[in-house]
Amino acid sequence: MNRFRPIRSFVHRQKKLSQHQQLVFSALSDQNNLPTPIDFKRLFEREACIILEIGFGMGNSLLEQALQHPENNYLGIEVHRPGIALLLTQIEKFKLKNIKVIYADATEILAHSIPNYSLDVVQIFFPDPWPKTRHHKRRLVQAKFIELLHEKLKLNGKLHLATDWQNYAQHMLKIMENTPQWQNTAEKNQFTPRPPTRPMTKFEKRGQQLGHAIWDLVFITL
Repeated sequence: MNRFRPIRSFVHRQKKLSQHQQLVFSALSDQNNLPTPIDFKRLFEREACIILEIGFGMGNSLLEQALQHPENNYLGIEVHRPGIALLLTQIEKFKLKNIKVIYADATEILAHSIPNYSLDVVQIFFPDPWPKTRHHKRRLVQAKFIELLHEKLKLNGKLHLATDWQNYAQHMLKIMENTPQWQNTAEKNQFTPRPPTRPMTKFEKRGQQLGHAIWDLVFITL
């Protein structure tokens, strides 16, 4: 039974794909008949740390991590087709075997395809802040969603959130501190300094030059 109301945390802002991107994306669609639940050992053809990034955008951080840490397995979920096509092109270019990509709504994949207690890390970097008050219900980070993530992470699994919207940062912190069985790796009700494990994107660098702050939250499951 799906516990989520039919409210999406994303909207499709799709640009037209180039001919090459369309070919790459079509190939993904052909390969994306994943079993339910997903067998990660079979999917990656090995056993390794499973790191899930939800909403990877253009794929920059996911690609950088996979290149720097070939010992880990990375799974990316995204609904932005140009970003998926770009990342797939880079995966092909570098002949990477430790990244898999899913084109779908993350809540559906988590609820129906990812086994419980199978993930080591979940990353959600710069999700849509939905800044208007009437749209706050569309924000991805909500109590029910965090409870679902807890089911999918292993004991002492890590959830890393990052945003450049202060209001959303405070919203995230409140949700996390008020949801049982999570421990803040910083002090209670505090944000964490930027972890070196999170790649700095061009977007973030540009924001820093403009004086924009970034808020990181890192929690572990109990």
